[in-house]
This record gives sequence, structure tokens and C-alpha cells, in this order.
Amino acid sequence: MKPVFEQTPQRQWECFHCEVVRGPGYGATWHFHPEFQITLVLKSSGYRLVGDNITPLGPGDLVLVGSNLPHVWQQDAGGGRAAVHAVVVRFLDTLLGRDFLEIPEAAAVKRLLRRAARGLRVTGRTRDAAAERLHRLVEAKGLNRIAELLGILETLAQSRELQPIASAGFVPSLSSEDQGRMARVTAHIHTHLTDTIDRATVARAAHLSEGAFSRFFKLRTGKTLPAYVNELRVGRACRLLANEERKVTDIALDCGFRNLANFNRRFREITRLTPRDYRRQLQRSAG
Repeated sequence: MKPVFEQTPQRQWECFHCEVVRGPGYGATWHFHPEFQITLVLKSSGYRLVGDNITPLGPGDLVLVGSNLPHVWQQDAGGGRAAVHAVVVRFLDTLLGRDFLEIPEAAAVKRLLRRAARGLRVTGRTRDAAAERLHRLVEAKGLNRIAELLGILETLAQSRELQPIASAGFVPSLSSEDQGRMARVTAHIHTHLTDTIDRATVARAAHLSEGAFSRFFKLRTGKTLPAYVNELRVGRACRLLANEERKVTDIALDCGFRNLANFNRRFREITRLTPRDYRRQLQRSAG
């Protein structure tokens, strides 16, 4: 699944791009761009894929993605026309000139952007402070826009509440080619997530032999097809366990697992908890 190069929209009057995303989805495929990206999710239920990491989406998710790091935010189907509400900011590290990061005052931000090569999830009070400034950034004009962005970067740079997302060994294979192949593969997996997904069928969607597809997929995602599908299914199960009171067995079937034993095993491999322990932990934290 080779990521697609994406040209970031930028108006003549701005040195970085900020937009509010509203609608049934995010309108993007697995892609990369030279800009750094900050994404704050206000409303969504789906998953995000950053590098080789797949994580369920929910309100409050805040991430800094590094330059040319492949990523996609994917909304679950059936969420309606207002399923997604998010703030997305894209900027180059040269937005204030090629020497901006070389000044002493920018040393911490320079280190932050270097760390963002793996993607960074923002948590705790830092997330709350950065989210507040992102809301102000959306409404800001003129130099205030730059001041808010710099304030966000400084807040992140001084924080210890940032967690790397992609694995340390992830090295993407970047190319602007194979867009159609990537789109067919991701569309097939997402559409048939609750059905049986076998390598032969997905390979046909990619117009590759099974062996070539396995190499293609592993090289570009860092995962085998079964591992990738299991992570998506477990992510869906996490959302259902958090938001619905149905039996664990019913949730397992609704996420594409054919028996409870396999579901429990895969869930524990990925989350280090059983589904019931995961639900209990959520209930304790909510109560």
C-alpha cells in the first residue's frame, strides 16, 4: 500500500494552511506531504494510521505528524453527513524563513520537529492547552495566526506528555505512483472489514500476484495483511466496548472475528488486556 504524494492547499495570503474539516469523512487516502501536520479530532469514530501504527479515533485525539510521514484519518461508514469535525494545520519548517530554526530561541521547536518524524500523540494538560490555542488559531487573522501556531509549537516543545506513534524502525517507501492500486486496496479492506479478507482477493484488487502483493504490502506498511486487518478490527472492537453494552461475543462477530477465542487472543496481543478487562477499565475511569 504505497502512500500518495498530496499537494497541500495554500492560499496566496497565508504562509501555512489551517482548515476545519466537517462532513461524512476526511476526504483523503493514505498519503504524505512535506508539511508537518497537526490534527485535532473534535468528532469522529474510525481510526488513524500513522506510519505503521493503527489507533482508534475519538474526540480529543491530537497528533503532530512529521514531514513526509505517511498517514490517513479514516471515518467509519454510516456515521452520517456530520460524522467528522476536526481542525487540521499544515506548515513547513521554513514558514518564517530557511534560517528560522537556527536561532537560539527556536532550539526546542527544532528538536520537537525532529522527534515528529515518527509522529507524536499529545496527551494530558498539554493536549488541553494546545487544543485551546488551535480553536483560537481557526479564528485568528494576520500576525495573530503565526503567533498562535508558534505558541502551539512552543507548548508541545516544552512538554513531556508527547508519545511517539510509529515504530522506531519504520521506514516508508514513498512514491507518487500507484495511487490507484493503493486506493483499491484500502477501499477493499475498509469495506469488507467485518467479512472474510483473504490475501488472494486483496491481491486481485491490487492487480498483483499473491507473493508480489505480500511483499508490496509489508514493505509499505511494515505489517502483514493479517496483522493490519486484526489491528483495524480490534480498534473497532475497542470503540464498541466503550460505547455499547452488547455482549463481548456479539461485538467480536460484528468486528469480523469468527469465534470468541480468536477474538480474545488477538485483542490481548494488541491491547495487553482481555476485552472484559478493557471494558472494566473504561468503566472505572468513567466512574
